[in-house]
Amino acid sequence: MLERLVVGLGDRAYPIWIGHGILDRLGEALQAVEFPKKLAIVTNSAIADHYGELVQQALVDSGFAVSIIILPDGEEHKNFITLQKIFDQLIEQGFDRSSGLLALGGGVIGDMVGFAAAIFLRGIAFAQVPTTLLAQVDSSVGGKTAVNHPLGKNLIGAFYQPRHVHIDVATLATLPNREFAAGMAEVVKYGVICDREFFNVLSEQREALCQQDPEALIRVVKKSCQIKANVVEIDEKESSFRAILNFGHTFGHAVEALAGYGAYRHGEAVAIGMVVAAEISRRLDLCSQQDVSAIRELLISFGLPVDPPTYSVADYIQAMQRDKKVSEGILRLVLNRGIGDCLIQEVPGLDALLTDTLKAGISRG
Repeated sequence: MLERLVVGLGDRAYPIWIGHGILDRLGEALQAVEFPKKLAIVTNSAIADHYGELVQQALVDSGFAVSIIILPDGEEHKNFITLQKIFDQLIEQGFDRSSGLLALGGGVIGDMVGFAAAIFLRGIAFAQVPTTLLAQVDSSVGGKTAVNHPLGKNLIGAFYQPRHVHIDVATLATLPNREFAAGMAEVVKYGVICDREFFNVLSEQREALCQQDPEALIRVVKKSCQIKANVVEIDEKESSFRAILNFGHTFGHAVEALAGYGAYRHGEAVAIGMVVAAEISRRLDLCSQQDVSAIRELLISFGLPVDPPTYSVADYIQAMQRDKKVSEGILRLVLNRGIGDCLIQEVPGLDALLTDTLKAGISRG
């Protein structure tokens, strides 16, 4: 079963292949987009153990000259120090502008490899082979690349589109349960902001998804990628509309920064952020308590945390003010309008709203 989508960005359009057991077709897919013959697979040790040899052999069989760069695993390594390790090996191995990079792994690998490709020799080709659900439905599509700064997540990066995205849902079989749940947070997000019917499908298909039924996974991943592709095609560089994809992320990024990167998985922090955003939306009469409860319960059903850690409102506000969506000192939040729609707006009296929301979360937790 192989599904295909195209992210329609004119001369920078690229295909997304989604299937089960399709890693051995990666060479075929890269040939179809005329990917450079000399490439480096960039991954971490855990992913290399599972899929490194298979991917490398598939590429060699298709005529590619392949080397492997192995990076340390974890969000805490998504920084300039690790980025420098990529550049060191590329330079030592004589990579030039006619070479390419392949990101094999989760969102951390994908973001760093994309950023490395964007700035090495002022830009070389790269492709995404995401092996986590979070990366498959979110970070591998759309061209956002970045590394973290100690004061904020993804503050240093670039918009740089891949040549191809190759999604094999079979790789999720080796994913820890916690990582799979983290990916489902982004899937739920798409339902909340864009498609109530999809939100309902996720509830109905919860058991099949948790059991990683291939057909259910492919359908859900394809729908998620299609929603994101539709948004990116309208607003590639997040000048306005694309910011809706950050629902739950402003508060979620604050959770990650305050707790220390790695304490919460990105999807876990986003799940908490979505519930906080929904609570604020309810207080602004944009959604009902029933909507908030439905979002909360669906996230919990996938094993996700929904209550914020107990930092002060002042700490949260300070961390949120470092968010990339702050413009001219004004923080705008993505808020859900019921389930299936959303808007972006400045929130007057955010301190008081957040105080009440956090108190409610703590008492419920």
